[in-house]
Amino acid sequence: MSNLFSLLTSSFAQGLLWSLLAIGVFLTYRILDIADLTAEGSYPLGGGIAAISIVNGLSPVVACILGFLGGAAAGLVSGLLHTKLKIPALLAGIITMTGLYSVTARVMGAPNLALIGEDTIFSLLQKRGLSKELVVIITGCVVVALVITLLVLFFKTEIGLAIRSTGDNIAMSEANGINTDNMKLIGYMLSNGCISLAGALLVQNNGFADLNSGTGTIVIGLASVIIAEVIFRNQPLLFRLLTIVLGATAYRFILALVFSANVQASDSKLASALVLAVCLALPEVRKKLGLGTRKKGDA
Repeated sequence: MSNLFSLLTSSFAQGLLWSLLAIGVFLTYRILDIADLTAEGSYPLGGGIAAISIVNGLSPVVACILGFLGGAAAGLVSGLLHTKLKIPALLAGIITMTGLYSVTARVMGAPNLALIGEDTIFSLLQKRGLSKELVVIITGCVVVALVITLLVLFFKTEIGLAIRSTGDNIAMSEANGINTDNMKLIGYMLSNGCISLAGALLVQNNGFADLNSGTGTIVIGLASVIIAEVIFRNQPLLFRLLTIVLGATAYRFILALVFSANVQASDSKLASALVLAVCLALPEVRKKLGLGTRKKGDA
């Protein structure tokens, strides 16, 4: 029982941080209806920016903000490739992701960057005598709550509603005078900003930045979103974002269970892919069993 509780708390702590990445993926995948692979480049970029900022003496909070801005810039590049140069969204994401590898390498100056002995956003609370896991949960809850609150408020504004409209029906949006290209650009920037913020936080949690850490991150984000939608369907925006946090936690818990069965670390990506495949198949299985299909909820 104690091992199960430990797995749950650890999964929740990690799920909180990874949920920011999942929320970023959700913004393009569900709200804009765009398959964006920039995530695999913006995630390590955010981590690299945060790591080099901390090593050079900047505040961990400032490092997180810079990480977010770096991801937003990466999203802007993908958005411009897609909207202005008319490159298909999938290819635009691949182009940006590929270029970001070199950009992140330049930012970090090395394939790996350790934060040993450096103050992080988590160590600031640890100095008060709290355990690492509790600190991660507290910090994760605060950051995730702040991000979700700001996103919900933003999507109630005129621009936010225009972004949602663009994702729902681009032809009708254009007919109503909405500049859909600009709405996509904002969506790209918000999405990759959240993903980079996740990278900035996870780098500080792990204690090092890795140039290759972005591999497979899109799978993690998609799995979290799909798990949330399979369990909780047809929810308004606020609850959809909250369920993504639960989806990320569930995903981390599933992986923790897999690894507890002595699965090799090299098989982690295969385990992630299998979990995602099962989650994607669940709606069809539900339909075949006559349990109903998932209707499109409020974006």
